[in-house]
Amino acid sequence: MTQIELTAGVIDYLDTGGDGPVLVLLHGVNMDGSVWDDVVARLGPAYRCIRPTLPLGSHRQPMTRGDLVTHTGVAALVGEFLERLDLTDVTLVLNDWGGAQFLIADGSDRVGAAVLVACEAFDNYPPGIPGKLVAASARIPGALWVVMQLQRFDWFRRAPGGWGWMAKRPIATAMMDRWFRPALVDAGVRRDLRTFARSAPSRAELAQLASRLPGFDRPVLVVWATEDKMMPAEHGPRLAALFPQGRLVEVDDSYTLIPLDQPGRLADELREFVSVAQIGG
Repeated sequence: MTQIELTAGVIDYLDTGGDGPVLVLLHGVNMDGSVWDDVVARLGPAYRCIRPTLPLGSHRQPMTRGDLVTHTGVAALVGEFLERLDLTDVTLVLNDWGGAQFLIADGSDRVGAAVLVACEAFDNYPPGIPGKLVAASARIPGALWVVMQLQRFDWFRRAPGGWGWMAKRPIATAMMDRWFRPALVDAGVRRDLRTFARSAPSRAELAQLASRLPGFDRPVLVVWATEDKMMPAEHGPRLAALFPQGRLVEVDDSYTLIPLDQPGRLADELREFVSVAQIGG
């Protein structure tokens, strides 16, 4: 694990290195880059895969500028991360959290292509019961701590309507322990998560975001799960249609966390997309 100090604070990240095409893979709330482990392993050394741990509740060190941990602030942090590492022609890959769409909507010249994998879009911020529960608890003193404590229990982790609808297959206990521990034990991490949860964009802001996305005229792959219970089925084709170079791929036998449910299929789609995007560029 490597660290870099950005305006908001210190960010951990994993970097496979190498001279291959660069993929920056982003995770959702109360997760970290380990959600991409199986995909990265399948892509192999031909690709440089970089996975920052965003301050979304599973980061190990609270941000020094907690006020910047908002949807748009974290998107800006991703842009700063690309700049500080001097990354160009990046394929930016999102899953679950969709806030980095704010970055591509503003036309980052370091992003050469984007892959939107079963992520927040349109008015679906925050998505489903887990996201709405965190957002609601963030507004009640002490409630977020209670929600984090509940995440210690297996019944809560597999409950229908909650984490049980994020992945079709049980997520490894060790992985979920890793995701949930920071917000369980560190009040500063909970503060960051609370700030983020309370920053959900308004409907007007989300409508404006959608209106700006067609300005991103580089290759975009939208990967949607046909059985997703958190991200509406119609959002996949609707999102792909917004982009001048958008294309939709639908994946069966998966919920939102396609990197966990279908890592082989997703790695294949990423490999093909990056190859075609490079030829087109």
